[in-house]
Amino acid sequence: MAKRVMFTGGSGKAGRHVVRYLVDQGYQVLNLDTRPLDNPSVRTLITDITDSGQVFNALSSYMGLHEFDPSLRPQPVDAVVHFAAIPRIMITPDSELFRINALGTYNVIEAAVKLGIRKVVIASSETTYGLVFANEPRDPAYFPLDEDYDVDPMDSYALSKVVNEKTARAFALRSGIDIYALRIGNVIEPHEYELFPKWFADPGFRKRIAWSYVDARDLGQITARAIETNGLGYQVFNAVNDETSSDLPTRELLDRFYPGVPLKRELGEFETLLSNKKARDMLGFRPEHSWRNYVT
Repeated sequence: MAKRVMFTGGSGKAGRHVVRYLVDQGYQVLNLDTRPLDNPSVRTLITDITDSGQVFNALSSYMGLHEFDPSLRPQPVDAVVHFAAIPRIMITPDSELFRINALGTYNVIEAAVKLGIRKVVIASSETTYGLVFANEPRDPAYFPLDEDYDVDPMDSYALSKVVNEKTARAFALRSGIDIYALRIGNVIEPHEYELFPKWFADPGFRKRIAWSYVDARDLGQITARAIETNGLGYQVFNAVNDETSSDLPTRELLDRFYPGVPLKRELGEFETLLSNKKARDMLGFRPEHSWRNYVT
């Protein structure tokens, strides 16, 4: 029987690709968002995640497509995937960004736990490592950045994601359910590979994200693997592809742009600087869409 997944933020840049992947894999998905999703296989329930009552109601709603279906009775939900958020700084005032992201995540996880849903996957971010939205460029304590890193951002967006990870951990501890946070790299949609040659010509442009990326379809894969992998309690996983988004060797990038930053271990020739080893080892994540398949 197809697993039933409540998905917040499925109308967004990353969400719509992950929803499509899940549907293609046979999941039944209800999208909770503030705007509709253009996918005939998925109904959108307009939901404000900052309103706890709306979230409780949404997560206990009927998931089918049509109001004239033979039965409109809600069925048990197998997982909640929470992507809804203000996606970066400089869109709304910082305080509003923090309010929506932190409160919305609290509401979603609380409702899932109290409704007895046993799996929650939330979207965290590579920005938690403190490089991306820092006031000025800064060096990390080491490379590759892994899930044991002492995250120390200064911006409101990454701070909200750190708070969300702590919220997830607290609810996992009190409830015993599995809650996994995905620290998602720069999401690349299929049409965006045309941008890579411009980035190759200016390798310093993507220094702040340590040249990380994740193909939107591979983000779908890691989300599905997180749904299917049980018994890990609270976990954080970097969600990135295997290599950097640069055509330069990783060692050259480090020597030119991060000289003096220590390495925690040896790296492959083009290996990502946000380690995805934990996701590979614990979730079986195997990215399938390298930029090298699409950029000539």
